[in-house]
Amino acid sequence: MQIIINSNSQVLMDQESIEQHEAEIAAELDRFKERLTRIEVHLTDENSLAKGGDDDIRCLMEARPAGQQPVGVEVRAATVEQALREGADTLKRRLSTMFEKARTEQRRPR
Repeated sequence: MQIIINSNSQVLMDQESIEQHEAEIAAELDRFKERLTRIEVHLTDENSLAKGGDDDIRCLMEARPAGQQPVGVEVRAATVEQALREGADTLKRRLSTMFEKARTEQRRPR
């Protein structure tokens, strides 16, 4: 599973923090690693560095399950760390639901 973190010019991240966040996302979604080919993360600061706010950072995460349509979530938070944590948690719940539904469909008698 490949994890790619992209950010706009308002979200400042060095290589070390990118690698740390990638590791955290990988740990959160570890149970799906065999089913996912890629996770793309897009971080944007909605109203620039000069202004703060409770939902200043937008995190869009998109998981690419092998052989299926991408699954995306969007969260907003006050910090990059919160946005990434909430995004990974929300994505984990959505993937869990999606894979469980698929498993249930396979077991249904026809």
